[in-house]
Amino acid sequence: MSTTNKILSNLMWVEKYRPIKLEQVINQKEIVNGLKNLIKNPYEIPHLLFAGPAGVGKTTTALCIARELLGEDWQRNTLELNASDERGIKMVRERVKEFASVMKLATDTNDNVSFRIIILDEADEMTSEAQTALRRIIEDSSKTTRFIIICNYLSQIIEPIQSRCVVFRFMRLAKEDVIGYLKMICEKEGVKYEEKALSQIYAATSGDLRHSINILQASAGMGSVSIANVIASIGLSGKTKVGEIIRSAIAGKFNDARIKLLELTNVYGMSETDFLKYANQELYDMKLEHLDELAALMAEFDYRLAVGAHPEIQLSALLAQLGKLGSKGK
Repeated sequence: MSTTNKILSNLMWVEKYRPIKLEQVINQKEIVNGLKNLIKNPYEIPHLLFAGPAGVGKTTTALCIARELLGEDWQRNTLELNASDERGIKMVRERVKEFASVMKLATDTNDNVSFRIIILDEADEMTSEAQTALRRIIEDSSKTTRFIIICNYLSQIIEPIQSRCVVFRFMRLAKEDVIGYLKMICEKEGVKYEEKALSQIYAATSGDLRHSINILQASAGMGSVSIANVIASIGLSGKTKVGEIIRSAIAGKFNDARIKLLELTNVYGMSETDFLKYANQELYDMKLEHLDELAALMAEFDYRLAVGAHPEIQLSALLAQLGKLGSKGK
């Protein structure tokens, strides 16, 4: 590990307390047991596809597999890419193909494994053309490379890639598991905490352990993990701002809602897909009337964004439609 990475891992709790062995992964027992059985025969291990919500251990599990299969030289023989940063066919043809075409050196410490590993995170953000190119590389490089493909939405991965991988579906983490892990971190860091504050963190993150740890660290930085400090930390998150925008839109304050929306997307950099995800959750939490119409509305705008419609125009139109439904419920 480089000096910079060591410093970051000490500063960031989400890295400092990231599991390094499969058995340390939180609340994914069936998946861990299945992967352990596969690892027993390294030469026969297939390509893997991990799907599930954010912050439940998909990337961590992939890194644990790389460590256990490749030993001390795992970093040199592992390529980790985030497909949301480079979504196109150029990334696949250049970086992935180049890495996959190189044989693992026989002089490496762990000579029992003759392949290298490519971890492709957020693969559901890749274009269909890039995924098609990736499919061919997966076929051609099976002797030199194993792929671990990670996504939030399995439906966004083309069928030919799915059929070439063993699929593992990660589940959202249970409340007791997340709170138990947060308690462990507090005890190791010597931080005072309140039980209700930890429950508040879980409620805000819906089982996203990575997000939970970040909120925990932000709260601890204020002195202790109290309800007041947790609320203040959550208030800095985009999820709360989305809630304010949705409530303004439903109240008929379209201009206010649109200004806040543009600030959130253009200044704070929230993606349109994240906005839609948080907006959908907020609408259900508000327990409004006409939930069937709201569900249909969210599905319509989700589809529009998926097929490439202009995000700013579509999200502004969504706010206008929410205002109409809000006035209808009065």
